[in-house]
Amino acid sequence: MNSSIANVRNIAKRELGSYFTSPVAYVFLVIFLLLTGFFAFTIGNFFERGEASLASFFVWHPWLYLVLVPAIGMRVWSEERRSGTMELLLTLPVNPWEAILAKFLASWAFLALALALTFPIVITVNLLGDPDNGQILAGYVGSLLLAGAYLAITCMTSAMSRNQVVAFILSVVLCLFLILAGFNPVTDLLTRWASPALVDAVAAFSVVTHYDNFQKGVIDARDLLYFASLLGFALFATSVIIRNHRSA
Repeated sequence: MNSSIANVRNIAKRELGSYFTSPVAYVFLVIFLLLTGFFAFTIGNFFERGEASLASFFVWHPWLYLVLVPAIGMRVWSEERRSGTMELLLTLPVNPWEAILAKFLASWAFLALALALTFPIVITVNLLGDPDNGQILAGYVGSLLLAGAYLAITCMTSAMSRNQVVAFILSVVLCLFLILAGFNPVTDLLTRWASPALVDAVAAFSVVTHYDNFQKGVIDARDLLYFASLLGFALFATSVIIRNHRSA
């Protein structure tokens, strides 16, 4: 167990450090902060709302992450396959699941850092009013889980192809499906020909359905289970793909 933890820690440290050895990390952080600020304050009409909340900030995250998270995760395994270092990594005394978990955690930690750097908006809303900081905290938890779900899916698509563009497109399509399954215009369309039970069943697969509860300040065990299941399934699928490459 100790050796497994050490392997995960070492690989994660190497992977996280690789982000900051190139301008990619800094460019991503700047773009992420600019876009979140633009959508919250301009598109979301932060000041015009006249309420002390971050609703205009969190509501755009499913759409922002749709492009930004795959852009970060598409290289996780595609780059290893393209450069031929994947075979070297898998010949080391490291279990595939240790490498998969380490790479995922490193990328998720980087996304958590990007999200943490938005703290000035929390300070701003507290200076302007008396917000429910518990609701804001729940929103951040939901946002981090949402980013993790997108990232796990991107890890899976990245393991499928050595081409980063292909991995990016596949992950965007899959994540878009998870958004649209619970997107109001789509569910309204489904209600015209499908039963309410079927519409609810489809919406239950959507990240938006479960993420909305976090925005409202509700941390429900069912929503936590949904994101944990999505993460687990995507990472398990990644391990199956990696094992097939290892045995090939």
